[in-house]
Amino acid sequence: MRIALDASYSVGQNLTGIGVYSKKLISGLAGTHPADKLLLCYRPKQYLQKQEPRRPNVRCRILQPPFPIGGAQLFHGLNQRVDRRPAPKVVSTFHDLFVMTAEYSSSEFRVRFTEQAKRAAGNSDLIIAVSTFTAEQVSNILHVDRSRIRVVAHGVDRPKTTAPPASREKMILFVGALQTRKNIIRHVEAFERLDNSWRLVLAGAATGYGAAEILSRIDRSPAKDRIELPGHQHHSEVRTLYERASIFAFATLDEGFGIPVLEAMAHGVPVITSNRSALPEVAGDAALFVDPCRVDEIENALKRLIESPVLRMDLAERGRARSEIFPWTRTIEETYRVYEELVS
Repeated sequence: MRIALDASYSVGQNLTGIGVYSKKLISGLAGTHPADKLLLCYRPKQYLQKQEPRRPNVRCRILQPPFPIGGAQLFHGLNQRVDRRPAPKVVSTFHDLFVMTAEYSSSEFRVRFTEQAKRAAGNSDLIIAVSTFTAEQVSNILHVDRSRIRVVAHGVDRPKTTAPPASREKMILFVGALQTRKNIIRHVEAFERLDNSWRLVLAGAATGYGAAEILSRIDRSPAKDRIELPGHQHHSEVRTLYERASIFAFATLDEGFGIPVLEAMAHGVPVITSNRSALPEVAGDAALFVDPCRVDEIENALKRLIESPVLRMDLAERGRARSEIFPWTRTIEETYRVYEELVS
């Protein structure tokens, strides 16, 4: 096959979950299907920042006419953006539609996002959704027939070893951008009610929608001396935080998937997460679930884990087992099967 992919989101040092997905998928496809030709397409700004491919079956080009791109049989838009049809067959990955469902962004961004999502859905022969929750949103909100949607979950890299409970710190960890959708203020309010020997580490860039309000609330917190804001962390630094933490709190308001939940589980950190959006689907029976709008539920879940080393160990073991069913190799092969379905 000759496959073109929008690789724009794989460029940069501070990659989001979509960027990680893009890099994992591109490198995995190139390595496991060497007989196929991959054309990595970048928008002009990202094209100037890209790294040259290291595999002989991979080439790069700018994502612009003439189309079809380099004789590609299929084009894959990796982040629900397909402004036109650059190949005879088109597939796009939809990660979430939360921008369209709540006030998690500016009105201007919401309008632009909605237009792009509708255009991508209309231009795609098949759509990959990263969870059943997202698939239902695509079907219900964008009115896409369910027969055109395939669910292919994200993956996670499992570490070779994980830190034992005895070496972990009295640290509650959150990983993600500081923004309204991540429900940071309720995490802080629940943390303020805990034993003051514990610390809360919020590892993420303070650049998201609502970040100023979040920072202001933290600054007013009676527990602010125990709240750490290290900013966006490189993947190696995040791995170190997972190895140090005793509890992972991720009671967010909306997730199309929730890669940090799997990352924490893979590192043996017991997880508290939300009972809504895609998070129950991802976490299975390996987490404590809370209503993210109830501070008392977040507080009580944190207290249960703080007071019970046995429960922490049980969730850590269940989390490690859960993470094993989400390898990136599965994501890559299930995606390739979608390509084969379209091209055949």
